[in-house]
Amino acid sequence: MNREVIISCAITGAGDTASRHPDLPITPKQIATAAIEAAKAGAAIAHCHVRDLETGNGTRDTELYREVVDRIRASETDVIINLTGGMGGDLYIGPGEKPLAFGNETDLVGPLERLAHIEQMLPEICTLDCGSLNFGEGSLIYVSTPDMLRAGAKRIQELGVKPELEIFDTGQLWFVNKLIEEGLIDNPALIQLCLGVAWGSPCDTGSMKNMVEHLPAGANWASFGLGADQMPMVAQAALLGGHVRVGLEDNLYLERGVLATNAQLVEKARQILELMGARTLSPAEARVKLAL
Repeated sequence: MNREVIISCAITGAGDTASRHPDLPITPKQIATAAIEAAKAGAAIAHCHVRDLETGNGTRDTELYREVVDRIRASETDVIINLTGGMGGDLYIGPGEKPLAFGNETDLVGPLERLAHIEQMLPEICTLDCGSLNFGEGSLIYVSTPDMLRAGAKRIQELGVKPELEIFDTGQLWFVNKLIEEGLIDNPALIQLCLGVAWGSPCDTGSMKNMVEHLPAGANWASFGLGADQMPMVAQAALLGGHVRVGLEDNLYLERGVLATNAQLVEKARQILELMGARTLSPAEARVKLAL
């Protein structure tokens, strides 16, 4: 069991959740405020996406990222900023026998364009989604090929930012080991095991344990589950030696029928960990642990 646990809070994500939570952070001010509140509740890391101000959908708008980061930094609240590097991989395959008639929602750009905001803001951490995936029902594929990943990992390494390697299935973890072997990921690697995202790895003890057994030597890792599995996976990750992630990106509810805030989810995770005999690390302690 890990008795010194880092809590990461995923503030808002990019999924279609704005219509299901009236107080989901959407504007840069709301996102930054939620990140600050999560930090004060015990999160060492704030994982941030941004959303279009009119539609509420996820976006790659660099100026929105800039405002979020500037507001967090100006607050003088100590929290490790982790910006997503995963936007720009959405490919909607055309219907029926016309698969090349890509859907209007397609947002597919190259690996370096996905990092434009990382280049400008230089957060301490950014995510790198480590493989392509059938993403939910319908015809959406998240595209992240081996060549794209090598190019992205190399640029993140050059920028001096720590990549958080997002793993949605076992083959992606296999490839991460290859990236480390090729010198494109600096040790210690930072890995996030993403469970319950259809159609990646199922959210259960066996799946997490299997992935943990194939982690690179010396890696720091965390995991999360979606929806009602969020808090059980907090306990499970700590038991297996890892760190944890909670937040409205992955789960909207504090309990059945009760919508949550990010700070409330962090506080609940912290209570679970403390009842298990663990303590949560401060941002300063997390920086040492993760070699930032």
